[in-house]
Amino acid sequence: MVDFVEWPKTPRLFREICITEKIDGTNAALHIVENPDLPGTYSITAQSRKRIVTPDSDNYGFARWAHANASELIELLGPGLHFGEWWGRSIQRTYGTDKRAFSLFNVDRHKDTKAVIDGVYVQPVPVMYQGPFSDAPVRACLTFLKTHGSLAVPGFGDPEGICVWHSQSRKVYKVTLDNSDAGKWENPAAVAMPKETRPAN
Repeated sequence: MVDFVEWPKTPRLFREICITEKIDGTNAALHIVENPDLPGTYSITAQSRKRIVTPDSDNYGFARWAHANASELIELLGPGLHFGEWWGRSIQRTYGTDKRAFSLFNVDRHKDTKAVIDGVYVQPVPVMYQGPFSDAPVRACLTFLKTHGSLAVPGFGDPEGICVWHSQSRKVYKVTLDNSDAGKWENPAAVAMPKETRPAN
C-alpha cells in the first residue's frame, strides 16, 4: 500500500504580478519578535541567505549594523520577518557607491518605508511594473534597464535584471541581463516600453 498524494492546486498564470529591479548584493533578513518574558518589547535577529549572522560571524557587516541600530529598525519595520538585499560599498557590483543600503522585497508592506539609519538607506526595491501578467512588461522592463541603467542608483549602467512576484503562485522569478537569460527582448525590433509599464520611480 502507498499513501494517497494529492495533486496541488494549479495557480492561474494570468494574474497580477509586480516587477522590481533585481539588485546585486547579498540576501539578508531581519527577524523582529516580541520577547515572551517582556511583553511589549522586541528583539532583532539578522540572517543571510543560509544562516543566522551575528556581529562576530557576519555577512558584509549586516548583523553589526542591525544590532547597533536595533531600536530604530524595530520601530521602522515592526514585528515580522523582513527580507531584502544588503548592497552597496564592497558588495558584489557595488553600484559605484561608497554607501550601503537595505532594500526590502515586500513592496506592498513597505511602500511607505524610507529612512536613513546610521548612514544606511532603508526602503523598498524599485518597482517597475504592477499589473496583469504578460510577456510585454517583462521585456519592456528589461529593455528599460539595459537602455537607461539602474533605477536603484541612477546613472549606474550595469544593472543585474528584474524580479517578478507572481500573486497566484506566490513565488518570485528572476530574469537577468546576462547571457543566461538572453531572449527575444534583446531584439532591436522589440517594442518600446508602453506608458503603463514605465517604472513608477
